[in-house]
This record gives sequence, C-alpha cells and structure tokens, in this order.
Amino acid sequence: MPTLSQPLENAVSLRFAPLACALILAACGGSQPGSEGATNGAEEQVLNVYNWSDYVADDTIANFEAATGIKVNYDVYAENETLETKLVAGGSGYDVVFPSARPFAQRQIRTGLYAQLDKAQLPNLQHLDPDIMEGLTDMDADNAHVVPYMWGTTGLGINVERVTAALGADAPLDSWGLLFDPANASKLASCGIHVLDDEQEAFSAALIWLGQDPNAATPEAIAAVQEVYAAIRPHIRTFNNAEYKDALANGDVCLVMGYSGDIGQVRDVVAEAAESTGRPAPDIRYVIPKEGAVRWMDVIAIPKDARHPGNAHAFINYLMEPEVIADISNHVAYANANLAATDLVDPEIAADPGVYPSEEVRERLVDPALVADDQQRQRVRAWTGIKSGR
Repeated sequence: MPTLSQPLENAVSLRFAPLACALILAACGGSQPGSEGATNGAEEQVLNVYNWSDYVADDTIANFEAATGIKVNYDVYAENETLETKLVAGGSGYDVVFPSARPFAQRQIRTGLYAQLDKAQLPNLQHLDPDIMEGLTDMDADNAHVVPYMWGTTGLGINVERVTAALGADAPLDSWGLLFDPANASKLASCGIHVLDDEQEAFSAALIWLGQDPNAATPEAIAAVQEVYAAIRPHIRTFNNAEYKDALANGDVCLVMGYSGDIGQVRDVVAEAAESTGRPAPDIRYVIPKEGAVRWMDVIAIPKDARHPGNAHAFINYLMEPEVIADISNHVAYANANLAATDLVDPEIAADPGVYPSEEVRERLVDPALVADDQQRQRVRAWTGIKSGR
C-alpha cells in the first residue's frame, strides 16, 4: 500500500511484542532441492521480498533479520500489475511476494507462477482463520500456494469538516453518491477529489453505485461506467494509488476513493500530529458506503523461480506469529487473517467498523472476480480513456 511522507510517518507511535523463540528454529529449515544460491546444501542467508509499500511495521524486517541472521532485501510496488509483469517475465529474483488474491493471485496460480508451499515448514498455519482459509480454496485448492495476509475494503476517505462545509450538514457521507453524483462532485472539486488508479476497484465502485453486478465486464457495463466517470471527470484532481494518503493527510484533498487501512493510517497520523502541536485534529473518516463495497485480500506467495525457498518459508511463518501480525495490523490498520492475533490487536483498531466490519456490513461486500481476457483488455482500454478524459 502507498507510503505516507516521512515527516508524517514519524508521527506514528508503534509497539512490538517479543518474537517467539521457535522463529529462530524455523528460519534454519533446510533448503529445497535445486535452489540457486545454495552453498554446501544450505541456502545463503538472503531473502528478497517484494511487497506493497508501508505494509509491515517499522521494525518487522529488522526483527526478523535479528532473530534469524537472514539479510532481507526489501522492495516495494504500488500496483498489482507491476508485480504481475515481473512474475510473467520470469527471473524477477524475488523469494516472497504479496499479490491481491482475486483476480491476480488466482490468475497467477492457474498459470503456474508460484511454488507449492511446504506446510511442514509453516507450523503457524494453525493460527489462521479456517473460514478465511476455506474461502480461498476456490482459487487455490487445499491452500497449496498462498497464505492470507491482510484484508480490507475499498471505500471513501473523507475530511468531514471540509466536505460538510461544501455540501452542508446533510451531506451523504455513507454513500458512493458523495463521489459519483455530479452535483456533489462539482461542489467538492475545489477542496479536491482523488480516485484510485485501479481499473478493477474503480469499475466495481461505479457499478455498485448503479446497482449493477460489480464484476460485470460486458460492453453495456463498460459503457455505463464510462458514463458515470464522464459526468464527474472534470472534478477529479488525479488518479493515483501512491499519493492520495499524503494528500488527505496534508489537507490537499477532502475526498478520496481509497483502501480502508490507508485511511486509518491517515486518521492516526493527523491525530498524533495535531496532538503534538496542541491543535484540534481534523475528522478523517473511512466509510464503507451503504450500497456496498469491494472486499479484497492480499496473500503471501513464493515465486516458482525463488532462489531462497527455505528462507521464504521462514519469513512467511514469522509473519504468522500472532504477536508479529498483530503488530503489523496496529501499524497498517488492516484486519489480518490470524485468529490468535485478534486479542493482541489494538482495541481501537479491532473495534473500528471500517477495519473489522459487522456481519450486516459484510453481507454487502463483494469479492473481485476473474473476467475473460478479452473483457479485461476492453476494461483496461476504457479505464485509460476515462483517466485521460477521452
């Protein structure tokens, strides 16, 4: 996920629970046959990780390195497509990656881009929510290739004071209409609107607003989405996945389409910054619109050509330590899939309905679906045209 600017990021206070001693033993699990970079039957103490930006706690990597002696080379990306391009090209050099489950990991598993997990090296699988694990089996039979990491929703991030100042006290803060109704968008243009540069998320949101199947990719559905965005395109400041958090935190925009945890991070950072200066904090709020929203899940996988699969298993097992994953949730403000970690998550985050929605709200969430290749190409072309205003 996108990273906040360093001055703001420094305002976040974090805690970290001690690592389990078993982690050290797990990291010493033997190498797998044929792994490159191995010496005398053992892997070199190196791990190459490719993850979304700002998607671990500040000390996650340092603590893993200290506990295992494994040097981590950590790179970040902002779009699933960037990861997929590297995987398809082959020889990426990465040992652990974090794709979104649907449709990306789903497609990548089908095309054989990931190694099968050695569950004997992953004893912490026992901590994961069986319902979430079962929910992944339609795309990954027997949970053979991916491990759930974080999950969340895509909704609206709102600076409440500025939005209500523009629209009035009765502004529909709980609806996609805040963004997609041209009458609202025109009034919010002056305080700034950002939309994700993500064809899947943006199409689904517009279709939900229209009351249509959010995974539809027919020519009619594409045309309907184009019409929705054409009506508000003049009022959208930019489309991006990497800048909107800073923009919302700095007051440069008042409304964003964004990820649940990202907005939670912004809220916490501006609150702490305000406290340090003695000024009141702006009311930054994440909303799952009443019409529904996309639910997504990011997973962990080992590329088939990974050079350090043993170290990769050790890292994945480490991330499944309840204390470790709870600390990450406390930093990134996303829900994790680890049942044993729930009681360790900051109560404010665990009780936040934007992070852990109620059952009633969950019934209105939808999972992304894999669409046919030709339909996907048509949606991508349409999205390019929407962004350019054509």
